Amino acid sequence: MRIVMPRRWAALSLALAAALAAQAAFAQPSSAQKPAARSAAAQGAAAQGAADSADEQPARVERLHYTYTVQPDGTYTEQRESALKVLREAAVEEAKYAGIGYSASLQTLDVVEAYTLKPDGRRIAVPKSNYQVLTNQGRGNGGPAFSDIATTRLVFPDLAVGDTVVLNYRLVGKQPMFEGQFSDTSSFSDYAYMGDLTLKYDLPASMKIRKEAYGRLKSVRDEVVGDRRIVEWSFSNRQPRKAGLRTTPPFDLTRTNGASVSTFASYGDIARVYGERALPKAVPTERVRKLADEIAAGKTEPREVAQALYEWVSLNINYAGNCIGLGAVVPRDQDFVLDNRIGDCKDHATLLEALLAAKGIEATQALINSGTGYTLAPVPVASAVNHVLNYLPGLDLYLDATAKGVAFGELPWSVAGKPVLRVDRPDLPARTPAPARLANRQSMKTELTVAEDGSIKGSMTVELAGQPAMEFRAGLRDLSDKDAAELVKKVYESGGIQAIGSFRQDDPKPLRSRHNFQVDIEAKQVVPMPGAFALGAFFTTPLPVAALVGSGSVAQIEDEGEGLCIGGRSEETYRIEFPKSVKVLAKPQDLKLESNGSRYEASYRLEGNVLHAHRVIEDVSVGPVCSGEYNRGYSEFASKVLPNLKAQVVYQ
Repeated sequence: MRIVMPRRWAALSLALAAALAAQAAFAQPSSAQKPAARSAAAQGAAAQGAADSADEQPARVERLHYTYTVQPDGTYTEQRESALKVLREAAVEEAKYAGIGYSASLQTLDVVEAYTLKPDGRRIAVPKSNYQVLTNQGRGNGGPAFSDIATTRLVFPDLAVGDTVVLNYRLVGKQPMFEGQFSDTSSFSDYAYMGDLTLKYDLPASMKIRKEAYGRLKSVRDEVVGDRRIVEWSFSNRQPRKAGLRTTPPFDLTRTNGASVSTFASYGDIARVYGERALPKAVPTERVRKLADEIAAGKTEPREVAQALYEWVSLNINYAGNCIGLGAVVPRDQDFVLDNRIGDCKDHATLLEALLAAKGIEATQALINSGTGYTLAPVPVASAVNHVLNYLPGLDLYLDATAKGVAFGELPWSVAGKPVLRVDRPDLPARTPAPARLANRQSMKTELTVAEDGSIKGSMTVELAGQPAMEFRAGLRDLSDKDAAELVKKVYESGGIQAIGSFRQDDPKPLRSRHNFQVDIEAKQVVPMPGAFALGAFFTTPLPVAALVGSGSVAQIEDEGEGLCIGGRSEETYRIEFPKSVKVLAKPQDLKLESNGSRYEASYRLEGNVLHAHRVIEDVSVGPVCSGEYNRGYSEFASKVLPNLKAQVVYQ
């Protein structure tokens, strides 16, 4: 399956609109994160629609200037100046708001100037009454104890088409991320308008740095002035490229217009300085030793013990806070995490490491990127790794206790097949395992009886494995018996259809990579009589055949452009009984196709007034990254499958 952001397991119910309406309730978004936008102006530019030409875009960034002034201890002042011009009415509402995020305990914000610039040169300043400071307290992030990220929100007055939003502010750091170290990286798209960009670093000349620029960034300055070294780049993109339909590429800094500056000599150094602070926190306390004994009681095999401890942390410690970032590189004390039953990724990893150590199981921590990056750029920067896992050398196993719902021995899609920095062996090149071939599976069996008035009665049983099973389980983990009893009715009511039915599933609470459920349904006047419909699930499912086909469009993928992909197997069996008074006039044609190991097979037959249908698709993509050539081949294959999925059963 070729992936287009935002990624989710799409539940495509082709037959009934009601099932489509229910999708939002079940789809579990990937934990994969896109690289953070540099500023409100940059974020607005990215949102304006990459496919538009410069003249068509509703807003554009006219000016974007960054200056980092670094001190010998690694603290720094960050100054940002941006100017966003509003070109269309559609952009006015979004452009009038700007949010500045920062660490409230480690940074001081100084808004130098903020104003609306009119075409005639008038400046309308943002009054202090238009400033609002928002913190994470009360937002489900655990409050200031777990995340001190604050946002100052500004509302620009009297904004209209043709105006420019100007924002200039300074963030003064009080504490370095790592003592005596500094690193930063930036990237800018070919698909977004950029008027005038400057990227400037002012560092102590005594700091040994590695630096590199990519794409069309131009070196403006690199010189020593007194005891300071000034490095500066510029960039302009007044004729942005027009993006066509394509798969989502993995993020690769070297293929962007980007630059990096770092005092780290290697990625191993990043793992080492993290470990210096984190590992002392992983020494098991007496409380943790006692807890480990209770959790693993009766278990002797290391794998069984490790599974019990992993599942306890995953199910009992909630997630909150900042994994890796300014002021967020030291795990919290074990007692604090246990008392509050909450923590970020490094807190989860540290507690699990301590529990494992208490039972004599060797474990370490590993730093990884949880976004769409699958390579490490040449210049090592701390922001390249924003998540923490555990690695168990004795079992050769990676565990992510932060990823709720993931079974022991599995990894969430967002961290599979990626480079990791192991704290125990910082200089060892290592990667997490890639997804297994055809590990993601769905098998659906549907039996329906259609009445003369178009009402339906029937059942659907679904067997899931792999990521679809884990994500579906996670989405329904807190479903009460009462809600389960009303689920079918409410799903169909959302589509304006009267229905009754039942929903039964395996216990979703254990962390397992398999899941089965069954839906029984009686719905009023769903099918047009006479009429036609395409075959599809009458209730939402996470991996229908259609999800592995997608739109079927042959994407214009650039020769050098890889794409994110994930494979799987989906099988659908239908038995649909029509009234004896109804005559089936047409049905889809049988079809067999194969391409690079992937295959699709479908058969349809009539026995009197009963339609039997069976179709299966196998997408053998391993992923998480497929070549452009492979993706083009699969798109061509999918484009031949799609008409068969859309073909309708016609009756009168």
